[in-house]
Order: sequence, then C-alpha cells, then structure tokens
Amino acid sequence: MIAAFPDAQPIEGLIGGVLIGLAAAIMLVGLGRIAGVSGITARAAGLTQSGPSRIVAALFVFGLLLGGAASHQFITPIESTFPPGLTWLIIGGLITGFGTRMGSGCTSGHGVCGMSRFSQRSIVSTVTFIASGIATVAIVNALGGGWS
Repeated sequence: MIAAFPDAQPIEGLIGGVLIGLAAAIMLVGLGRIAGVSGITARAAGLTQSGPSRIVAALFVFGLLLGGAASHQFITPIESTFPPGLTWLIIGGLITGFGTRMGSGCTSGHGVCGMSRFSQRSIVSTVTFIASGIATVAIVNALGGGWS
C-alpha cells in the first residue's frame, strides 16, 4: 500500500502496463502497425480504410473487451466512479472521439506507441491530453460535477 494513495493497486498497474506494452510491441513487430485503439476501432467499424485489415482490427477490439472481462473475473474489481448523469458520459465520449480524429490518434497511439518512439507530435499530443484532463476535472468540480 502507498500511504498517499491508500487505494492504489501497483501490482495490477504493473501487470496492466506490461500487457499494454506487449500488445503494442506485437502489433508493431508482427504487423508493422501502431496499436492506436481509436484508429483500430475506426477501422473495425468501417469508418476508415487505413490501418490493419478489418478482421485484424475487429479481433484486436474483441481482445480488448475479452481482456476487460477476464480481469473482472480473475482480479478483484477496481472501484470506480463516474460523473453523475448519462449526459456527462455522452458529451465526454463525443468530445473524446472528435479529439482523437482531430489529433490523429488517442492516448494509446500517441501516449504509448508515439512517446516510446520519441515522436515530437506524440509528446505534444500526450501533454495536451493530460492538460485537458486536468482542466476538465477542475471545470467540472467548479460547476459542482463532483469529480475528485
């Protein structure tokens, strides 16, 4: 246990990080593609023609869902809270989707794969993601949204 973060789960975080890195490495070495989840999901949904084949993209997305389900079954579920109301979730999802298309990638593509390659565009994007997250929490808290 970490004194400042009593609910921290460092072992689970380490395992998750290793698995994310392994999946990104397999995708890069095996297919020569960056494991950006937003791009792969867009490809699986038929929204774009670029990226891996549609079946590979669909299998990758299915693997993400399967991994989450397996974690839920075999590891103590992580307690999480969401903003009050479905409206906040829908707005957040739409803004995130728009941002990933506008920024040519998401936190997995830029934050995991791009940062590991020292891509300047990915470094700027990741800093922007983090700053936007901090600003969003501050604004929602100021408006009484209740995130902490």
